[in-house]
Amino acid sequence: MTAFDATTIDSTRPRIGILTAGGDCPGLNAVIRGVVKSAYRMGYETLGFEGGFEGLVDPIRCRSLTPQNTSGILTLGGTILGSTNRGRFGVTVGEDLKLSLPEPMIEAVRQTFQKTQLQGLICVGGDGSLSIALELHRAGLPVVGVPKTIDNDLSCTAFTFGFDSAVNCATDALDRLHTTASSHDRVMVLEVMGRHAGWIALHAGIAGGGDVILIPEIPWSYEGIIAKIDDRRRMGKNFTLVVVAEGAELPSGAVVTRESVQTDRQTLLGGIGNEISQQLNKRIEQEVRYVVLGHLQRGGGPTNFDRVLATQLGVHAVRLVVQKRFGEMVCYQPPQIDSVTIAEAVGELRRVPPDSSAVAAARAMGISFGDTLDYINPFLPE
Repeated sequence: MTAFDATTIDSTRPRIGILTAGGDCPGLNAVIRGVVKSAYRMGYETLGFEGGFEGLVDPIRCRSLTPQNTSGILTLGGTILGSTNRGRFGVTVGEDLKLSLPEPMIEAVRQTFQKTQLQGLICVGGDGSLSIALELHRAGLPVVGVPKTIDNDLSCTAFTFGFDSAVNCATDALDRLHTTASSHDRVMVLEVMGRHAGWIALHAGIAGGGDVILIPEIPWSYEGIIAKIDDRRRMGKNFTLVVVAEGAELPSGAVVTRESVQTDRQTLLGGIGNEISQQLNKRIEQEVRYVVLGHLQRGGGPTNFDRVLATQLGVHAVRLVVQKRFGEMVCYQPPQIDSVTIAEAVGELRRVPPDSSAVAAARAMGISFGDTLDYINPFLPE
């Protein structure tokens, strides 16, 4: 980490800050690069705060970012600034409960703004991180937001960078599982990310030829899965690919977690793939195996789509600062990069509508969602 040193920064230029908060994902460095290059051309210096919001308060950890020292980061995964989703700024606990930042913490951030002479701060993060940015804005600090979440569940933006890269990773896994499943007549269960929303499971399931897709938004049953497995066997298909989002509820309504329920942060999810595999092994004669992708979905470089999207979001975040449109978040409304207030974007997650066109297309192709609607063609008149 780099302690703040006023002698290392350019006092002749107005200054913009940037930080990356929450979980890492492909495309963060592309955002940073977009901010630095466009800000420099508009006469601004960029300070990068390290370790998310933690870098804003004692000890201040930041460094000057230039087109020279950020060269080559476009294709890199992760974030050169580091990130954290814990610590003194843990403002969000779960989907509904949000905690307020204490006034001494806000005052410490205000002092950092004064000491570093920031004209604006670009906060790159998901629902929780942008909730922190919103609190800082309401306290009178010049903040703008850039949406970032693997799960693609932020409101007011069609896509978030990192999502396409995660789908690409999950699709590649399904392609690989397809060959081994067909070779051994197995049922293969792939567990992917998706705490509250099933976007990754849905898109990867369609792109990777999944046979069953289980997401948080659509209740399912083991009988529904087995019906699809039996249907495929009758068609001479002796293997089945099941894609499940980690946050999909079991038929009992429970969510599978890796730890006991936490009260000061979001409880770590994971294990539903194993649970489904065990239950199916008890109910069918076919061998069932499971794979958990986990953090593989967060790693590696961004796809071409995510590079372009992240770059545009970074550049237009600088535009918001220059235009003094603080309290706003850049967003992707195809084909344009637009903006909304941060308040509009946080608080209510964007989930998969069960009657969406993507779900309808999947059903029309015979993909099962483990429910009673699987064998009804959604395009036929009622």
